[in-house]
Amino acid sequence: MLVALVVLSAFLHAAWNALLKREADKDHALIAAVTVATTLATVVAAVRWAMLAELPFETATGAAWALVAGVVELAYFLSLARALDGGALGPIYTISRGGAVVVVYPLSIALFHETPTLVALAGSAIVVGGLVLSGTQQRPTNGANHTGRGGGGLGWAIVCAISIAGYHLAYKAALSAGGNPSAVFAVALALATAANFARTGATGRRAVAALWRTGRRRVLAMGLLCGGSFLVLLEALSSGDAGFVLTLRNTSVLFATALAWAIGERPRVSHAVGAALVAAGAIVMAS
Repeated sequence: MLVALVVLSAFLHAAWNALLKREADKDHALIAAVTVATTLATVVAAVRWAMLAELPFETATGAAWALVAGVVELAYFLSLARALDGGALGPIYTISRGGAVVVVYPLSIALFHETPTLVALAGSAIVVGGLVLSGTQQRPTNGANHTGRGGGGLGWAIVCAISIAGYHLAYKAALSAGGNPSAVFAVALALATAANFARTGATGRRAVAALWRTGRRRVLAMGLLCGGSFLVLLEALSSGDAGFVLTLRNTSVLFATALAWAIGERPRVSHAVGAALVAAGAIVMAS
């Protein structure tokens, strides 16, 4: 059951990233989608509290870690939009997701006393090999705004990877401290959404409103996929090790590579092989 939840979360996550890649204004489209995801998470948390008597938080520590997750989610959303502005979906997604494994696995061992194995270490080495291949000759997509050195959003993908690792660990800490999965996600996303609207100001609010008027179906699809992906992820994290869940979830790089073809991208052979290696390494680590 745990494996099925993680793989479902992986597919939903790759799908909403693919939809975001197709948006011209990725920053505001992401804010609009995350607003929908926040609403979904809040409704689910309220229903679970009212109908199942599940407390949102058993301790203040759990709520505090949910707020930390929200701060890191904000960094994730910012870096994700900029990375997808500067590079193709396949390699950007592979680098950000695979890089998170390299960061989170040793930290989850240190913080949550998860036990490393030789198989897991071998899987980690495979993931690193896949990242090297995926990061080679990364170039911006046609019409992309290329900023900074490193090419095609590679730098932002690395920031995104660190952010992914950070929110996974914060979520695991919140759940371990008695946080309800949907409530933890609702609080984290509410903070990230409020910060995003404050960051973009009146201009951002008008842009999000315009997106809602002209592309409501797209925004709803992205938001529901995003919210569903994270809600399923937190259910899996509540019963599984952080390192195991994150590594297995990185099978999503295969979904992302397939979806990249579906939206018209043509990944290099090295990128496709790199994605396959990251997914294979994740499966080895989770075995």
